[in-house]
Amino acid sequence: QVQPVESGGGLVQAGGSLRLSCAASGRIFSTNAMGWYRQAPGKQRELVAAITSGGSTRYGDSVQGRFTISGDNAKNTVYLQMNSLKPEDTAVYFCNARIIVAGDTIVALGSWGQGTQVTVSS
Repeated sequence: QVQPVESGGGLVQAGGSLRLSCAASGRIFSTNAMGWYRQAPGKQRELVAAITSGGSTRYGDSVQGRFTISGDNAKNTVYLQMNSLKPEDTAVYFCNARIIVAGDTIVALGSWGQGTQVTVSS
């Protein structure tokens, strides 16, 4: 069972930047993608970004152009560089190490980490 561990969250002012890291222990299937979701209070969990083992990326519409996902296959680690942060980016960010990407369909099937809180003040 793959267990992701997130780190790097915190409090930042609007317009600032943060970098999140996710390290996944256990066997990672090369056909899977890894990525980030977020959940704000009272809202559903939503996709932030995903990256396949081949380096293809997907982004949620609200973060396109501001966030960048990258990965290190050898370390089973993914990173999320978040720039130009907005108060609406405030959420708990979760990593998932077993994401299936098939065209426009993206489904997270793996275990969730405990998440890391990102708070953006106005």
